[in-house]
Amino acid sequence: MFDAAIKALAEIFSQPMRAILWKSVSLALILIVVGAILLQRLLNWLAGSGEAWAEQSVGGYHALFETLSWIISIAAGFGVVFGAVFLMPAVTSLVASVFVDDVAEHVERKDYPADPTGRAVPLARALIEGVKIALLTIAVYIAVLPFVWFAGAGFIMFFIATAWLLGREYFELAAMRFRPIEEAKAMRKQHATTIFIAGLFIAAFVSIPIVSLATPLFGMAFMVHMHKRLSGSRPELIEPQRKANASV
Repeated sequence: MFDAAIKALAEIFSQPMRAILWKSVSLALILIVVGAILLQRLLNWLAGSGEAWAEQSVGGYHALFETLSWIISIAAGFGVVFGAVFLMPAVTSLVASVFVDDVAEHVERKDYPADPTGRAVPLARALIEGVKIALLTIAVYIAVLPFVWFAGAGFIMFFIATAWLLGREYFELAAMRFRPIEEAKAMRKQHATTIFIAGLFIAAFVSIPIVSLATPLFGMAFMVHMHKRLSGSRPELIEPQRKANASV
């Protein structure tokens, strides 16, 4: 597993992967900026509406409520930045669904030249899986957010949840290049412990500021290696799976 992680790290900055890296980083930044702007405007609108409602309810104290609204707006700005850090796994899930096949095909051809390359996951299916994981990530994070204030327990829960969610997504995307969707999910469940431990590597990677923007490349390359190893990397076993996937 450590060897697979090292190979995945080396792949990120290889010449063929640089173009994918820049496209992946650009898309992630666009999603983060657009999301931050929309969230900031929503919070400002809520603060302004709350100020108007409070003035009408109490009657007067305009300066006080205006000051409170200003403080809330500034706090909301910091909250957006803080939230962007924690929602990075959700963003990278969406980005990964776009570039999954570019990364996987490069790794398969370079490191497993004797094996048949996988079949591209249809973009619509990849996006569906990415959106599902992104929404699940947000839901899980909202659920564990209150625990952040309890001696840092929330941060541990965030890390574990990230490992489970991202390990699950990247492995299934790698497996779906060779297997029907149901079989890919069944294989992930069969090797749940191994995949969760592998997900800890991805969770550690995505927790590093700036570097986390390259998570789709690292996560996908890493799980391609893991899928090959769990499959035995034997062409005579993988080829029938590829044909079955093509017929679905």
